[in-house]
Amino acid sequence: MNPKVEIDTGSGFCFGVVTAIRKAEEELDKSGHLYCLGDIVHNSDEVERLRLRGLVTITHDQLRELHDVKVLLRAHGEPPSTYEIARRNRIEIIDATCPVVLQLQRRIKSTYDNPTAQAHPQIVIYGKTGHAEVNGLVGQTNGEAIVVESADDLVRLDYTRDISLYSQTTKSLDGFERMRSNIEQRLSPTATLHCYDTICRQVANRAEGLRNFAAAHSVILFVAGSKSSNGRILYNECLSVNPRTHLIANASEIEPQWLDGATSVGVCGATSTPRWLMEQVSQRAVQLTSQQ
Repeated sequence: MNPKVEIDTGSGFCFGVVTAIRKAEEELDKSGHLYCLGDIVHNSDEVERLRLRGLVTITHDQLRELHDVKVLLRAHGEPPSTYEIARRNRIEIIDATCPVVLQLQRRIKSTYDNPTAQAHPQIVIYGKTGHAEVNGLVGQTNGEAIVVESADDLVRLDYTRDISLYSQTTKSLDGFERMRSNIEQRLSPTATLHCYDTICRQVANRAEGLRNFAAAHSVILFVAGSKSSNGRILYNECLSVNPRTHLIANASEIEPQWLDGATSVGVCGATSTPRWLMEQVSQRAVQLTSQQ
């Protein structure tokens, strides 16, 4: 009897990515051409699908050379400097910044611009250095925010000064709590830690659901692009409960021997993984198991 192959209903694009892709497709339907600042989503297969429809991915350096065109800003958000370049070059912005990210940007900017502080507060962002969202957050502070990825980075903080701790929206709740506790233990009695949990619950709540899904199947095929930090986190959540979890970019990467002896196969993915890609993986898994 062939094993059951099931796609996790909770996996796939978060609402921020859904909105960005919808806005891109609406413009492509009208004009057949649109620029996007950076990959619209951290999934090369989806980026390629949209490229074939007319979406052109550009860098920040290329943005500076463009004039009188339309440019999509993806869900990750951008620093104020990007909007200034667009204004100067008469670029029409199609802004697909995720509302959760946009709210976080505003909160960080409000903290940075706090007129009651004698000096700019020490803003710390728990996140991945160089990540597009984090770059947009740091941009709200004129580049002064300190990005910390692990406890090792905490040596860069001044514990005699007040600290405002924020998080990249896609980080784990457990990681954020560990960071908060670490800072609290080192803080001078004369300083205060202001802690803001800015993690997107739509993303954070997927971890528990994925652990349950992974535990319910013999083999897990986790689909995510190599650039997806969220994908790496959620893949490790599955791996923590099911050692037969395999990270793949698409159906072509499935090794037939992974499915040997499986009674059920689960297919799931990151917030940047399109449903159509998981369906292709599912179809390939069904094909391979039927040949065993």
